[in-house]
Amino acid sequence: MSLSTVNDRLDLVEEMIQYPQLRQDIVALLERTFDSLRLVTKFTYGRGDADDLMELSKTIATTSDIIGILREHAASRKGVPDATNEPSQTQRKQCIAALERRFSLEQPLQLAQRIQDAIDEDGLSEYHRLESEEASEMSELAQDVLGREAGEEDLKAIPKRIQPKPHMIAASFKSATDGREDVYIMKRDASPTLKRLHGTLDAFTEAKNTLEESLRQKMGTDTLALKWTPNLAHIAHVRGKDSSRAAEHYPKSLSSSKSTRSFQVPEWTQLGAQIDETRFRIRNEEQRVLGQLREGVVRNLVKLRRNAAILDEIDVACAFAMLAIEKNFVRPILSSEGSHNIVGGRHPVVETGLNDQGRQFAPNDCLLGEHERIWLITGPNMAGKSTYLRQNALISILAQTGSFVPAEYAEVGLVDKIFSRVGSADNLYLDQSTFMVEMLETAQILKEATPRSFVIMDEVGRGTTPEDGIAVSYACLHHLYHVNQCRTLFATHFHALTDMTKDFEKLGCYCNDVLEEPNGKFAYVHRLRKGVNRESHALKVARVAGELLNMHCQAFHCSTNTDRSTRRCGCGRSSSPAAAQTFRSSQHPGKARLSSQHELTCKSDAYNSLSQLVSLRSNGLILLVFPLYHSHFQIHFCEAQIPSSIQRRMSALIICSASFLPSSPTYQTRVGCMALVLQAKCKLLGISAVFLDG
Repeated sequence: MSLSTVNDRLDLVEEMIQYPQLRQDIVALLERTFDSLRLVTKFTYGRGDADDLMELSKTIATTSDIIGILREHAASRKGVPDATNEPSQTQRKQCIAALERRFSLEQPLQLAQRIQDAIDEDGLSEYHRLESEEASEMSELAQDVLGREAGEEDLKAIPKRIQPKPHMIAASFKSATDGREDVYIMKRDASPTLKRLHGTLDAFTEAKNTLEESLRQKMGTDTLALKWTPNLAHIAHVRGKDSSRAAEHYPKSLSSSKSTRSFQVPEWTQLGAQIDETRFRIRNEEQRVLGQLREGVVRNLVKLRRNAAILDEIDVACAFAMLAIEKNFVRPILSSEGSHNIVGGRHPVVETGLNDQGRQFAPNDCLLGEHERIWLITGPNMAGKSTYLRQNALISILAQTGSFVPAEYAEVGLVDKIFSRVGSADNLYLDQSTFMVEMLETAQILKEATPRSFVIMDEVGRGTTPEDGIAVSYACLHHLYHVNQCRTLFATHFHALTDMTKDFEKLGCYCNDVLEEPNGKFAYVHRLRKGVNRESHALKVARVAGELLNMHCQAFHCSTNTDRSTRRCGCGRSSSPAAAQTFRSSQHPGKARLSSQHELTCKSDAYNSLSQLVSLRSNGLILLVFPLYHSHFQIHFCEAQIPSSIQRRMSALIICSASFLPSSPTYQTRVGCMALVLQAKCKLLGISAVFLDG
């Protein structure tokens, strides 16, 4: 990518922003153009028709008007002296003039004039109207057939537009003798041959009218008409009493009824054949003229494609200018250095979504360069790490396409490639799991990234065990730092990576946070700061996601904390599950018995966890999970030693047994008895209780 090319695009966008009248005039003209690049491609493959020629000619004419506006603006800019005399301003003044000089319109204008002189736009419109009528008649016929023969099941697979409509079942037939003249899409003077043929056809038409009038006078038949039908060809047709009068002169009848009679007139048969031949020659000549116009388009292929590309460039510049004004984008500074300095960067799509909700986007800086080439980002779930990664990749892409960017200040070094390893997806058809796809993409990045590349990686290694995931993530960071040496944003929940990469001098650790209030409420701090956040706060995301999921997660978290405190005070050995220890203790009370002091400590921890859990909800709805291997929980609860303030706020109790506990008959009996006691106690307290055996 040429740096000068990108700056020329940015100059054009800035010019459109600085001069709104110029932008509005050009946008109004662009709305009258067609996709000339697509049209030219159709003619290249020999598929363009008269409609495409008319659209192309109108586009060429509109392009001429756009060039006039650009030339006028360039002249006005040239006449105004520049007060700053800065090189950038001088270059921007010349961008419109340089753009206008790139057009090549002399020969395309001649082609457009030939198209306008040759094609009859009114005749073309009439031709399409007749086509629409024929299509409508065929549709009505299809509706009639469906209405008569199709059943309900047959109609399900038929498009609704041709399904029978109410009161439209009757068939509609086109008269074979409608007498309509041919419709021509070329003007009479499109070529000398066409002009001569149309003159001959006019003479034959006049001869037909003269013959028709003479036959009426000769036979005294006012209803006589000379016609052509698909079945009988050229015939004379009379109605009513004129049938008997015509029979005196032409006794041989081709078809007749009570009130009509058709017969042949040799003079009309000969004249009709001449008319048909002339019409056929006109059709051939129209196709020849159309072929010449197509050839003219192909001969101007390169010029038309170049002009179309310039129109596209102007169109994009106007769109970028309108977007920059609407979204408050700024012009980026492009350089050849390997830096990425963004101040107050924003994600344009996320920002729009938040604005629609009446919320504001939290901007962030990104300063990658010689001092810090890699940013290792940690922080809570839902705090904006992925958004931050993608917004910086988007800013780089927008800057290099010549657009203004969503930031307060942006200095972007040119990148040769942008690599992204975000999200999760599998490819089961190719026998690739989600983790395999992630590893393949990661390997491709490590293989192809260069010092000029920009890489974003989001939670690499999350699809496996923490130990393996940390190993994979560290290997990626090590390779990106020592081998690829490219600008990288690396987001992770493996906080150990921050300790493992302390000797990486050009790696910086940044994070975002969660702001917690004493009443249990919290808010995400999306603004990045330097440092490490070793808390992912996943339970807070569960709280936002759903009430039931939140209560289960909190109860499990409370149970886990209590289990840890029980093991700390000697309720079980650290090398065995607490549940199994409790089971063995219950079977051998003499070998392991809690002292009164230890029991008070455990009971205090249980009350504290329970109080914290209850305080999470202010509306009184609470879910408690009591693993049955914590015997002191059930004992104290059944003895009604839980404070009455907590009992009043409890509304439900789910009693769970852990699935990894022994399933011996003795244990099952003990669990069942304990559950019955707890359910009875809950009933006395007015609390719903459900027993779930894991």
